[in-house]
Amino acid sequence: MNDTVLIELRSEELPPKSLKPLSEAFAESVFSALRAQEFVAADSVCTPYATPRRLALTITGVADRQPDRVLEKKGPAVAGALDAAGKPTRALEGFMRAAGVTFAQLHRASDGKGEYFVARREKKGEELAAHLADIVAQALRKLPIPKVMRWGDSEHQFVRPVHGLILLHGDRVVAGEVLGLPSGRTTMGHRFLSTGEIRIGHPDEYVARLAAGKVIASFAERRASIAAQLDAAARKLQATLNPAAGLLDEVTALVEWPAVYVGEFEHEYLEVPQECLILTMQQNQKYFPLLDQGGKLLNKFLIVSNMQIDDPANIIRGNERVVRPRLSDARFFYDQDRKNGFANRVVRLGAVVYHHKLGSLGDRAQRLGRIARHVAERLGAEAHLAERAALFSKIDLLTDMVGEFPELQGIMGRYYLLHEGGLPVVADAIQQHYQPRFAGDALPQGNVACAAALADKLDALVGFFGIGQLPTGDKDPFGLRRAALGVLRILMETPLPLDLGELIVDAKNALLMQGIPLEAVDEPLLGFMLDRLRGMLKDAGHSVDVIEAVVAQRPTRIDLVPARLAAVSEFQRLPEALALAAANKRIGNILKKAPEDLPEPDIALLEEEAEKALFQRVVLMAPLVRSHVANEDYADALKVLASVRSEVDRFFDEVMVNVHEPLLRGNRLGLLQALYAQLNAVADISKLAV
Repeated sequence: MNDTVLIELRSEELPPKSLKPLSEAFAESVFSALRAQEFVAADSVCTPYATPRRLALTITGVADRQPDRVLEKKGPAVAGALDAAGKPTRALEGFMRAAGVTFAQLHRASDGKGEYFVARREKKGEELAAHLADIVAQALRKLPIPKVMRWGDSEHQFVRPVHGLILLHGDRVVAGEVLGLPSGRTTMGHRFLSTGEIRIGHPDEYVARLAAGKVIASFAERRASIAAQLDAAARKLQATLNPAAGLLDEVTALVEWPAVYVGEFEHEYLEVPQECLILTMQQNQKYFPLLDQGGKLLNKFLIVSNMQIDDPANIIRGNERVVRPRLSDARFFYDQDRKNGFANRVVRLGAVVYHHKLGSLGDRAQRLGRIARHVAERLGAEAHLAERAALFSKIDLLTDMVGEFPELQGIMGRYYLLHEGGLPVVADAIQQHYQPRFAGDALPQGNVACAAALADKLDALVGFFGIGQLPTGDKDPFGLRRAALGVLRILMETPLPLDLGELIVDAKNALLMQGIPLEAVDEPLLGFMLDRLRGMLKDAGHSVDVIEAVVAQRPTRIDLVPARLAAVSEFQRLPEALALAAANKRIGNILKKAPEDLPEPDIALLEEEAEKALFQRVVLMAPLVRSHVANEDYADALKVLASVRSEVDRFFDEVMVNVHEPLLRGNRLGLLQALYAQLNAVADISKLAV
């Protein structure tokens, strides 16, 4: 008989940030195990449910008994399993004992490579009741739980104490025990809005019966309900919600029967920078701040409550009373930081260790200033402003506000510098020097901010590479992958006409000037960053072969990479592309075996008409290719190169390169070297799949 299975594990409040992934992992593990043991039909559907106090799932089309199966076990090859007399060897006898079969019961099979023995055994299908509880227990043990706990006098362990277990198959309870709990068919509704046990007669009743007990079982439906209520409340107030990544999922994991109410705080708190107020409301209280149409914070916020009642006045007043001390703390930190001064704290950076091999924060600030000055000079920007922004960029790490809310670093530096009369361009650069902080984040705006941001990231990259602290596997404790991507995005998307190799040297020199010993860093770091560039370009939708054609040449002008990619993609569509890509690869292989000091091709040593024609074409192309590349007209450069196809084809058809006469051979290799340099002036076209 096929029917729906319901599994529910009821517990104390589960960790809100983990609820959704725990639910999905639990459902997937149970479903996979039932499928592996052939209890589920091909069209079975698994639906996870999750509330603060339960993990649950339903699976349709589950059989009450497995089908009878024939189990096969592959044994040793026939050739080595029998002795000269045709008797089983020790290896085959061991296999038969392990498989529980006799020699007469063995079968032979072939996989195309040879014949081998197979033990086949019929296995009667077992009942669901013999497996379901164990499958659930194993799924719970596999959950990504960093820390488990015990409760009462039990030896069982889980992320929270558990209180109830439902195992239903259709209208029948499947007997079993998980975490010391016997299976049943009863659960509990909302902690305050429901009374008594809820009896589940059939899995199909689960959602409706919980809803009657004031619980929305589906995480997705509960999330959608909260989002709709938030939007409706914001529209009613002619306001917008402040973006809050992850907060909606978190509050969804905190409530079972959500209701949204409007709270308010005193207008005077708006004197504090709104980023501080927003962060304390979202992070500490899980409230949703409201902004006016201009993006300015209102003194109103939205509360997602677990109590949907007719008169929520007490709930609203209670939340307003709770948030007020938090806002008062933020105002206190802000006032104290301004009172204690900002710029004069720069001397205190020297007392804070950045890294024991890389000096103090004061040392780092000095390096950032030097690097930012060099970057700004290359950009023709105000070098002294970039240097000042970089020098001051880490001061707010010593403030009370950033000590309480590290997420505000940079932001508070801007506010405090402006309070002391600092230039807006410097203050903006202090805020933006951390950008981009994550994929899709905004880039710093203006050359001064870009110089400070590049200095921050390059110092970290060169410093940690220089002391051998490279990322390994999925471990990147110093955020060097993120820093590399930030540098690449700033250079390519702004764009900035800067050479990455020169920037690395600037950062290295700043470290060396402080007497910090460094390992070889230039080439390893450039390779690391080009690997990140490959990933960026692949994510942007560029084909792998076009990316490799451009990046294989280890470009250091990252701002020119998009134009090179576009030109190579256009070249790839030309009819000459296939032959030239193949010829370029062939020339490269020939030159690998040639001497390094090849001469310039000499017209007097040309004998064959084909090599003379190729020489003339190379001479004619050279100034055109150089001009187009210098003007960054990469598509035109590649079109010029496409015109050499017939001469290249004729050369390889009619000319022997590796002749015995050394002068003639060297001249022909020199000609190929000159051609090879031109063919690869924009990209290594041998990498193209055409």
